[in-house]
Amino acid sequence: MQRLGQEGLTLGHALPPVFGIAGFKNAGKTTLLAALVRELTARGFRVGSIKHAHHAFDIDHPGKDSWRHREAGAREVVVVSGQRLAHLQELDGPPPSLDALLARFGAVDLVLAEGYKASPHRKLEVRRKDAPGPALGDAAAGVVAIAADFVPPGVTVPVLPLDDVPAIADFIVDTLGLPRSASSGEPVSTGARQPDRG
Repeated sequence: MQRLGQEGLTLGHALPPVFGIAGFKNAGKTTLLAALVRELTARGFRVGSIKHAHHAFDIDHPGKDSWRHREAGAREVVVVSGQRLAHLQELDGPPPSLDALLARFGAVDLVLAEGYKASPHRKLEVRRKDAPGPALGDAAAGVVAIAADFVPPGVTVPVLPLDDVPAIADFIVDTLGLPRSASSGEPVSTGARQPDRG
Protein backbone atom coordinates (compact mmCIF):
# COMPACT_ATOMS: atom_id res chain seq x y z
CA MET A 1 0.00 0.00 0.00
CA GLN A 2 1.35 3.45 -0.90
CA ARG A 3 0.72 6.28 1.50
CA LEU A 4 0.44 9.94 0.72
CA GLY A 5 3.28 11.54 2.65
CA GLN A 6 3.94 15.22 3.17
CA GLU A 7 5.51 15.41 -0.26
CA GLY A 8 2.58 13.54 -1.80
CA LEU A 9 2.37 10.37 -3.80
CA THR A 10 4.72 10.34 -6.77
CA LEU A 11 2.55 9.25 -9.63
CA GLY A 12 5.34 8.78 -12.19
CA HIS A 13 4.00 11.32 -14.67
CA ALA A 14 4.99 14.79 -15.71
CA LEU A 15 3.45 17.55 -13.66
CA PRO A 16 0.75 19.69 -15.22
CA PRO A 17 1.95 23.12 -16.29
CA VAL A 18 1.43 25.74 -13.59
CA PHE A 19 1.02 29.49 -13.79
CA GLY A 20 0.78 31.68 -10.73
CA ILE A 21 -1.34 34.66 -9.74
CA ALA A 22 0.42 36.64 -7.03
CA GLY A 23 0.10 39.99 -5.30
CA PHE A 24 -0.47 41.53 -1.92
CA LYS A 25 -3.74 41.39 0.02
CA ASN A 26 -6.80 42.93 -1.69
CA ALA A 27 -5.07 43.25 -5.05
CA GLY A 28 -7.77 41.13 -6.69
CA LYS A 29 -5.96 37.79 -7.05
CA THR A 30 -8.96 35.56 -6.32
CA THR A 31 -11.29 37.60 -8.52
CA LEU A 32 -8.85 37.38 -11.42
CA LEU A 33 -8.15 33.68 -10.88
CA ALA A 34 -11.89 32.85 -10.88
CA ALA A 35 -12.38 34.87 -14.08
CA LEU A 36 -9.42 33.07 -15.69
CA VAL A 37 -10.83 29.67 -14.72
CA ARG A 38 -14.14 30.62 -16.38
CA GLU A 39 -12.35 31.91 -19.52
CA LEU A 40 -10.03 28.92 -19.88
CA THR A 41 -12.81 26.43 -19.15
CA ALA A 42 -14.95 28.08 -21.85
CA ARG A 43 -12.02 27.50 -24.24
CA GLY A 44 -12.12 23.77 -23.48
CA PHE A 45 -9.27 23.53 -20.97
CA ARG A 46 -9.53 21.35 -17.88
CA VAL A 47 -8.23 23.74 -15.23
CA GLY A 48 -7.01 22.96 -11.73
CA SER A 49 -6.34 25.52 -9.03
CA ILE A 50 -4.32 25.78 -5.85
CA LYS A 51 -4.77 28.45 -3.18
CA HIS A 52 -1.96 29.07 -0.69
CA ALA A 53 -3.28 30.29 2.67
CA HIS A 54 -1.09 32.02 5.23
CA HIS A 55 -3.49 31.31 8.07
CA ALA A 56 -5.42 28.41 9.55
CA PHE A 57 -8.52 27.49 7.59
CA ASP A 58 -11.22 24.87 7.63
CA ILE A 59 -13.44 23.85 4.75
CA ASP A 60 -15.28 21.33 6.88
CA HIS A 61 -18.40 22.22 8.87
CA PRO A 62 -19.25 21.34 12.48
CA GLY A 63 -21.79 18.56 12.70
CA LYS A 64 -21.05 17.09 9.25
CA ASP A 65 -19.90 13.47 9.20
CA SER A 66 -16.43 14.31 7.88
CA TRP A 67 -16.02 16.96 10.61
CA ARG A 68 -17.02 14.37 13.22
CA HIS A 69 -14.41 11.95 11.83
CA ARG A 70 -11.69 14.62 12.19
CA GLU A 71 -12.88 15.69 15.63
CA ALA A 72 -12.66 12.04 16.70
CA GLY A 73 -8.99 12.01 15.70
CA ALA A 74 -8.79 10.91 12.07
CA ARG A 75 -5.58 12.35 10.53
CA GLU A 76 -6.95 12.08 7.00
CA VAL A 77 -10.54 12.04 5.82
CA VAL A 78 -11.75 11.39 2.28
CA VAL A 79 -15.30 12.27 1.30
CA VAL A 80 -16.41 10.91 -2.05
CA SER A 81 -19.59 10.85 -4.10
CA GLY A 82 -20.39 10.27 -7.74
CA GLN A 83 -19.56 13.91 -8.51
CA ARG A 84 -16.78 15.00 -6.14
CA LEU A 85 -13.88 13.88 -3.97
CA ALA A 86 -12.37 15.86 -1.08
CA HIS A 87 -9.26 14.83 0.83
CA LEU A 88 -8.61 16.54 4.16
CA GLN A 89 -5.22 15.97 5.74
CA GLU A 90 -3.89 17.30 9.05
CA LEU A 91 -0.30 18.54 8.78
CA ASP A 92 2.30 18.42 11.55
CA GLY A 93 5.00 20.32 9.70
CA PRO A 94 5.39 22.64 6.76
CA PRO A 95 2.89 22.33 3.93
CA PRO A 96 3.77 20.17 0.92
CA SER A 97 5.77 21.84 -1.85
CA LEU A 98 4.00 23.18 -4.91
CA ASP A 99 5.43 20.30 -6.98
CA ALA A 100 4.12 17.76 -4.47
CA LEU A 101 0.66 19.30 -4.75
CA LEU A 102 0.84 19.38 -8.55
CA ALA A 103 1.66 15.65 -8.52
CA ARG A 104 -1.71 15.02 -6.87
CA PHE A 105 -3.67 16.44 -9.81
CA GLY A 106 -5.33 14.08 -12.24
CA ALA A 107 -6.60 14.96 -15.70
CA VAL A 108 -6.02 18.72 -15.92
CA ASP A 109 -4.43 20.70 -18.74
CA LEU A 110 -3.02 23.43 -16.51
CA VAL A 111 -3.07 24.60 -12.91
CA LEU A 112 -3.48 28.17 -11.73
CA ALA A 113 -1.79 28.76 -8.38
CA GLU A 114 -2.81 31.68 -6.18
CA GLY A 115 -0.06 32.85 -3.86
CA TYR A 116 3.28 31.05 -3.74
CA LYS A 117 5.13 34.35 -4.21
CA ALA A 118 8.54 32.84 -3.41
CA SER A 119 8.15 29.79 -5.66
CA PRO A 120 10.12 30.01 -8.95
CA HIS A 121 7.23 29.09 -11.27
CA ARG A 122 6.10 31.68 -13.81
CA LYS A 123 3.53 34.07 -12.45
CA LEU A 124 1.55 37.23 -13.01
CA GLU A 125 1.59 39.98 -10.40
CA VAL A 126 -1.79 41.62 -9.76
CA ARG A 127 -1.75 45.32 -8.86
CA ARG A 128 -4.56 47.77 -8.32
CA LYS A 129 -4.07 51.49 -7.97
CA ASP A 130 -6.34 51.71 -4.93
CA ALA A 131 -5.12 48.53 -3.19
CA PRO A 132 -2.70 48.94 -0.32
CA GLY A 133 0.66 47.26 -0.49
CA PRO A 134 3.83 47.72 -2.47
CA ALA A 135 4.81 45.97 -5.65
CA LEU A 136 6.11 42.45 -5.04
CA GLY A 137 9.57 43.32 -6.28
CA ASP A 138 12.17 40.89 -5.00
CA ALA A 139 9.57 39.08 -2.84
CA ALA A 140 8.36 37.16 -5.89
CA ALA A 141 10.51 35.06 -8.16
CA GLY A 142 9.28 34.28 -11.65
CA VAL A 143 7.09 37.34 -12.31
CA VAL A 144 6.78 37.44 -16.11
CA ALA A 145 4.00 40.05 -16.38
CA ILE A 146 1.80 42.40 -14.38
CA ALA A 147 -1.98 42.72 -14.60
CA ALA A 148 -2.98 46.17 -13.38
CA ASP A 149 -5.68 48.83 -13.58
CA PHE A 150 -2.98 51.48 -14.12
CA VAL A 151 0.40 51.73 -15.80
CA PRO A 152 3.01 51.05 -13.11
CA PRO A 153 6.15 53.15 -13.55
CA GLY A 154 9.54 51.59 -14.19
CA VAL A 155 8.52 47.99 -14.87
CA THR A 156 10.45 45.79 -17.28
CA VAL A 157 7.82 43.09 -17.86
CA PRO A 158 4.63 43.33 -19.95
CA VAL A 159 1.69 45.10 -18.29
CA LEU A 160 -1.74 43.67 -19.13
CA PRO A 161 -5.05 45.43 -18.44
CA LEU A 162 -6.53 43.85 -15.31
CA ASP A 163 -10.03 43.88 -16.80
CA ASP A 164 -9.01 42.17 -20.08
CA VAL A 165 -9.35 38.55 -18.96
CA PRO A 166 -9.18 37.07 -22.51
CA ALA A 167 -5.84 38.85 -23.13
CA ILE A 168 -4.48 37.63 -19.80
CA ALA A 169 -5.62 34.08 -20.63
CA ASP A 170 -3.89 34.36 -24.02
CA PHE A 171 -0.69 35.48 -22.30
CA ILE A 172 -0.82 32.55 -19.87
CA VAL A 173 -1.39 29.83 -22.48
CA ASP A 174 1.20 31.39 -24.80
CA THR A 175 3.73 31.50 -21.95
CA LEU A 176 3.03 27.86 -21.10
CA GLY A 177 3.29 26.81 -24.76
CA LEU A 178 -0.34 25.69 -24.92
CA PRO A 179 -2.80 26.31 -27.75
CA ARG A 180 -5.23 29.20 -27.29
CA SER A 181 -8.12 26.73 -27.03
CA ALA A 182 -8.51 23.04 -26.26
CA SER A 183 -11.91 22.41 -27.78
CA SER A 184 -11.15 18.82 -28.84
CA GLY A 185 -11.80 17.50 -25.33
CA GLU A 186 -8.51 15.58 -25.43
CA PRO A 187 -5.85 16.31 -22.81
CA VAL A 188 -3.48 19.12 -23.71
CA SER A 189 -0.05 17.73 -22.83
CA THR A 190 2.47 20.00 -24.53
CA GLY A 191 3.00 22.13 -21.44
CA ALA A 192 3.63 19.30 -18.96
CA ARG A 193 6.82 19.63 -17.00
CA GLN A 194 9.05 17.64 -14.72
CA PRO A 195 9.23 18.58 -11.03
CA ASP A 196 11.70 21.25 -9.94
CA ARG A 197 14.65 19.61 -8.22
CA GLY A 198 16.19 22.63 -6.55
